[in-house]
Amino acid sequence: MLNVFFRHATVAWIHWLVVAACLSSPWAHAEDKVRFATNWKAQAAHGGFYQAIADGTYKKYGLDVTLLQGGPQVNNRPLLPAGRIDFLMTGNLLHSFDNVRNGVPTIVVASMFQKDPQALIAHPGQGYANFEALKSAPLALIAKDAQFSWWQWLKVAHGFRDEALKPYNYNLGPFLANPKAIQQGYSVAEPIYVEDQGHFKPVVHLLADHGFSTYSTVIEARAEMVTKQPELVQRFVDASIIGWVNYLYGDRSAAHALMKRDNPEMSDAELEASVALMKQQGIVDSGEALTLGIGAMNPARIQDFYQQMVKAGLYQSGDVDLSRVATMQFVNKQVGVPLKATLLQR
Repeated sequence: MLNVFFRHATVAWIHWLVVAACLSSPWAHAEDKVRFATNWKAQAAHGGFYQAIADGTYKKYGLDVTLLQGGPQVNNRPLLPAGRIDFLMTGNLLHSFDNVRNGVPTIVVASMFQKDPQALIAHPGQGYANFEALKSAPLALIAKDAQFSWWQWLKVAHGFRDEALKPYNYNLGPFLANPKAIQQGYSVAEPIYVEDQGHFKPVVHLLADHGFSTYSTVIEARAEMVTKQPELVQRFVDASIIGWVNYLYGDRSAAHALMKRDNPEMSDAELEASVALMKQQGIVDSGEALTLGIGAMNPARIQDFYQQMVKAGLYQSGDVDLSRVATMQFVNKQVGVPLKATLLQR
């Protein structure tokens, strides 16, 4: 056990020396301009990136980062292969599998979430405390895109039935009106809205806790950038990881101010409630991230998720070259682990 500890510590120390050398070099202070886009409006699930802007972490890593938020009328995905942005925060690995299958020259360089926040939520006291009971619900409110992705996995892996399906249009009304209904939800958002509008705490079942093993909130880059500018990619990944550590365990007030500026619908109360759920559910900092650092990835887990999706009928075996989905080159280096320990001691 000690050998494992010292090996990890040595890797982390060497990585820090390399980064420190980069940060002290003249070009690091030229602040390379980076355009980074998210897939939705500003929210706590983007907090680490806003933190790295607000507290100057990106600048310390020689980066001048412009963050472009997504939204219901905004699709930032095509901007990455077109070269109009440098990095893209996207959802889970299904997007990345599709990119490879379709010949889109992008690759995942880090995963900020160890667990996908996709969840099924239900009313308390209706017999849904056990995940397997959800498949017997008479009404399942699921958005159309989800019906053709993870719902297919639920049918194959857990026996859910199409007969219960009705579209979820991101209106809580039908769910709140029917105590026997279940619906999809983002585990760090919808429970807050249900409690606010319905005045009860819903039962929340993370799909990740029942075998849906995808990474989430992944950072994608163009394959060409990974090949030609690996040091820039490394600095962006490292700074983003540090941003997430400071956001979760440090003073996040400045990040919240930036998010409220970009998305005035957000409030401090909602942002703090969402952070609490992220910590409680182990969305960001759990599993291998506890020892290897936030952003950690494992090729075996990516392969496991792909095989599950093949069984669910989303892909054919051999559709996707998994070696082109993600690279471990920039993660698993314990970045942020010592900082977390320091912050937790305060």
